[in-house]
Amino acid sequence: MLVKWIRCTVVDRRGFERGQRKWAGLLGEPGFRGQGGGWSRSRPHVAHLFGFWESRAFYDSFMARSHDRLAAAQAGTYKDIQVRLFEHRFDVKVGFRPQFADADVVRFAHCRVREDRVEHFTLMQEKVWNPAMAGSPGMLRGLFGEAPGPEFLVLSLWNSEAEHGKYRAERVERLALRAQTETDVAAIGGDIVAIEPSWTV
Repeated sequence: MLVKWIRCTVVDRRGFERGQRKWAGLLGEPGFRGQGGGWSRSRPHVAHLFGFWESRAFYDSFMARSHDRLAAAQAGTYKDIQVRLFEHRFDVKVGFRPQFADADVVRFAHCRVREDRVEHFTLMQEKVWNPAMAGSPGMLRGLFGEAPGPEFLVLSLWNSEAEHGKYRAERVERLALRAQTETDVAAIGGDIVAIEPSWTV
């Protein structure tokens, strides 16, 4: 599965939200699996979207045919768009489905990993982070994706911001020490995204 992460700095919020609803047109596209997103909790003018496709071939075909027509509805409503593509490597918890209806927030971490630490970083994701997240109340499902760079995306859906906050407060620092995250990672970014139900396709 291909995962697409889009980050926009929005200059016309109402226009952007109106345009976002037009992406319902994705539903008929071959290989499309789902899309959702919302507003950053820390930066009110930043929107994040996550799209899911069966394969790169289906995604490339969509980009060549229908993308520009759907995107036209949002022209001029944002600046500074960033797009990243990741190949799904494994699930966090079990049976990832690109559905957003039962979730309140998405948490994602975008990591640039040192070349010689990729294997260790991936192993720690499987052995340390995944079990901790999977065992946390309120964590619904997630995935771990990889892009050349080496870059990684860790995406998790939570049923409430409060539950995610508890996990962060109680466990993240300890887990990061155990996983030697500082040694593996050259740069890390991320955000907490409040899901906008009307953006879900």
